[in-house]
Amino acid sequence: MNIDQLIALAPIMIIAGSAVIIMLIIAIRRNFILVNGVAVCGILLALLAVNFIWQENPVQATALIRIDVYALFYTALLLLTGLSVAGLCYDYFKERKEENEELSVLLLTALLGALVLVSSSHFASFFIGLEMLSISLFVLIGYTINRQNSMEAAIKYLILSGVSSAFILFGMALIYAQCGVLDFDGIGRYLMNQKDMNALVLSGVILIIAGVGFKLSLVPFHLWTPDVYEGAPAPITAFIATVSKGAVFALLLRYFISAGNYSYSPLLTVLSIIAVLSILAGNLLALLQNNVKRLLAYSSIAHMGYVLVAFIAGGRIAPALVVEAVTFYLITYFITTIGAFGVISLLSTPQMEADDLSFYRGLFWRQPWLATIFTLMLISLAGIPLTAGFIGKFYIFASGADASLWGLLLAVIIGSGLGLYYYLRIVVVMSMSVEETASKTGEPVQKKIATTILAVLTLLLLWFGLYPGHLMNFIVSIAATLE
Repeated sequence: MNIDQLIALAPIMIIAGSAVIIMLIIAIRRNFILVNGVAVCGILLALLAVNFIWQENPVQATALIRIDVYALFYTALLLLTGLSVAGLCYDYFKERKEENEELSVLLLTALLGALVLVSSSHFASFFIGLEMLSISLFVLIGYTINRQNSMEAAIKYLILSGVSSAFILFGMALIYAQCGVLDFDGIGRYLMNQKDMNALVLSGVILIIAGVGFKLSLVPFHLWTPDVYEGAPAPITAFIATVSKGAVFALLLRYFISAGNYSYSPLLTVLSIIAVLSILAGNLLALLQNNVKRLLAYSSIAHMGYVLVAFIAGGRIAPALVVEAVTFYLITYFITTIGAFGVISLLSTPQMEADDLSFYRGLFWRQPWLATIFTLMLISLAGIPLTAGFIGKFYIFASGADASLWGLLLAVIIGSGLGLYYYLRIVVVMSMSVEETASKTGEPVQKKIATTILAVLTLLLLWFGLYPGHLMNFIVSIAATLE
């Protein structure tokens, strides 16, 4: 390994080193503020490293890790998201009397797994990153062990995650049996020389899609999602909904482009069915929910279906256009999802999670600024104009229209209409008369870090909704390098 390769791995090594340092600090003395400070400093140093090594020329850092601008962009996005979640976790857990120092270690190891995923160019790093992320998430989900449903959610995630990993490993084995290689480019070169569709490779890719479908909570692999979202602490739910899913989608996009899987039309048909089912089932089931976290869980299933529409368009349009649409939508989804769960986190107390819909009755009258932020996040998720969510959904439509995916676009339209109802339902509940609910909840504790994070996310939400050009041009320059 030369110096350029070592420098290219700096963000990953900094996050790994920060986790080790925190473990040593915990062994010497427990201090929640100190370990959170070290975790935040580690993430900030990793962001500085990304800025330092940003370059157009890709570096094959190891046989498993490829560092290019695509990987660096998603690394920066995941690090910023991890920084936001770390801030929310500090305010959420500081009032709890349990030993919470290990939380920072788990967050960093989960983030480390996500960084390995977005930089993977080989099935081995694909699996290592995925398992590092999944195992850390299992513990994070059950971290508040005294809360009802927390351990149940963790066990469900552990069992189903193990099953999905088995599908992924078996799929990799089938592809390796036929191609004889495990790196994405090698698989692409092999398939390029094959005249006919290979049934063994197709079976392997379908098995990988089934396993990845669990991580993305796509129908019919979605059954764990509402229970895990409800049982996990609110900041951890935000982490699962964003970092976990975003990293897997970024990897899947790289794999399909590098390995040439877009040439398999039966595979795209299977993905189209999954996308339609995810959009319709996610939105229909969200209509029935009175628990805000479960509602957002089903909503996330629908949003992954929307992203999958743009992903499928890669079979008919240039991959760069797909990367643009998927990446912009994921950014807007990250902002709105962290913002929505950030509001839940800020309103929650050590005694009660603010997840029941009745908790939000009269919120406009009790805490108007917080209700306004929540409203903006919800209407962005609904895709209403002047928010980043509208621009993201516009790019989904544009990519689908360019690829003539009219059936999928019809599903997007129907799903968006259903989503508008249940998002606005929460807004209506928040605007109800305060007299009906004034006695139900007290004032939450002061959470200055979470408040600052929500303010920044709201500004980004409006900025990207009104002036998306700069971000889109940046994404275009990144997408061009992946082809």
